[in-house]
Amino acid sequence: MEIDAIIIFDLNGTIATDGIIKDSTKEKIKELRKSHEIFILSADTFGTLKDIEMELDIKGIKVDKEKYGNEKIAKLKILETLKNENPNKKIIAFGNGANDELLLKNADLGICVIGDEGVWTKTLLNSDIVVKDIDDGLDLILKRKRLEATIRI
Repeated sequence: MEIDAIIIFDLNGTIATDGIIKDSTKEKIKELRKSHEIFILSADTFGTLKDIEMELDIKGIKVDKEKYGNEKIAKLKILETLKNENPNKKIIAFGNGANDELLLKNADLGICVIGDEGVWTKTLLNSDIVVKDIDDGLDLILKRKRLEATIRI
């Protein structure tokens, strides 16, 4: 199957709480993986990125905040690299924290997840869609009619 889009997830606070991803979220990500290329970006605060990468069979990218001065710019640079390498693909990004603000603002579709950790207000204001839970956000992509209804003008 042809890859529909690239999806970038922030790890902690977005798809995981305290480094742990709910089983329902894992199943939805595995389903998305069938038609989308998926990347998880993380500073790997809880040291779980490699295990998650292997379990979900997706690409994890450890964010090098020292290289760019902060995590926000580092995530933007990763997004820009993915856009340059995949000029014909749309990029959907999910995040919640201050470090995700530019990622969501510059993705083709930025989805802000309120979740257990809440959300940085500037990130919320720089997103296209806000959801209360990661599973709701994943369902927007899995059940395309929901996304169409949300973005319909």
